[in-house]
Amino acid sequence: MMQTGRQFAGGVNSPHAGAVMSYLRGRKTDLPPFVVLPEVMGRGGGNLPNGQAGGFLGKAHDPFALMADPSKPNFQVPDLLPPDDIGTARLNRRRRMRDVVDQTVKNFEATENAQLLDQNFQAAFRLMTSTQARDAFDLSKEPKKVRERYGMTRFGQCCLLARRLIEAGVRFVTINTFLTVFDEITWDIHGSKPFTSIEGMKNIVAPLYDQGYSALLEDLDQRGLLDATLVCNLAEFGRTPRVNPAGGRDHWPQCFTCGFAGGGVQGGRVVGASDPIGGVPVDRPAGPSEVVATIFRSLGFNLEATLPGPAGRPFPLVDFGHHEISELF
Repeated sequence: MMQTGRQFAGGVNSPHAGAVMSYLRGRKTDLPPFVVLPEVMGRGGGNLPNGQAGGFLGKAHDPFALMADPSKPNFQVPDLLPPDDIGTARLNRRRRMRDVVDQTVKNFEATENAQLLDQNFQAAFRLMTSTQARDAFDLSKEPKKVRERYGMTRFGQCCLLARRLIEAGVRFVTINTFLTVFDEITWDIHGSKPFTSIEGMKNIVAPLYDQGYSALLEDLDQRGLLDATLVCNLAEFGRTPRVNPAGGRDHWPQCFTCGFAGGGVQGGRVVGASDPIGGVPVDRPAGPSEVVATIFRSLGFNLEATLPGPAGRPFPLVDFGHHEISELF
């Protein structure tokens, strides 16, 4: 719901906000319009779609997923680099050969699937042979001091990479702080193993997040990019106001906070309030649809527009709740 603004229902996969951006605006460089770092989330406990795909807009608007940890030494992007034994000249020969084959299968080329295949091939070819793309993903070009400011963690280096990608022309970047609740320390602080303790959140998880997130805002601001870049600090639920018997806190979707910076949002403001223990909203509650609407408004989209939905039916860009979002801008 937080990725798409809608609840998964009726077998309909709604598109991620970045996929909507891809559909409405497309790419403006050799780089993909929509990137997920470090990779798309795994399925959660509810075994539902994670909302990080093109959904009913089609696979052409799925994100480019990094599939690598940028904090590792000698980091490279696997899907960006051709195998060592395939140089640019060979790629060009392969492309010319494919063009010859295409000329002999006119009937197939007229189909929707063939057109999508060709679009994906052309996009992949541009990405693999683009100096601009290679440079954007090359963290070795960053000074050591800058990399350390973000933190030499997977999340911190993803934040730095996100800044480089936005600067190079990628329109939308999503960073997943964690990919699973298993076999790594995460926000999931139920208290008992295999989950994280409250102390683990306080001493490990929150500091690495604070360092990377604050460095991103600071860096964007210093480079003059923050006013034109909306940075969204989102979650999928909060935590129970009271500690459980295992010494942790459990899932609590009834009340939690999201943060926005840049992109036309007025800073230093709080919209809404909870009760004293953070249990329920008591003033100006907002839902997932408003979060996504805030993103779309910052991007300049007409919030009353429609998308081509399942079976060709018009699908509202935003499923509005009961409130407007104007006070954020």
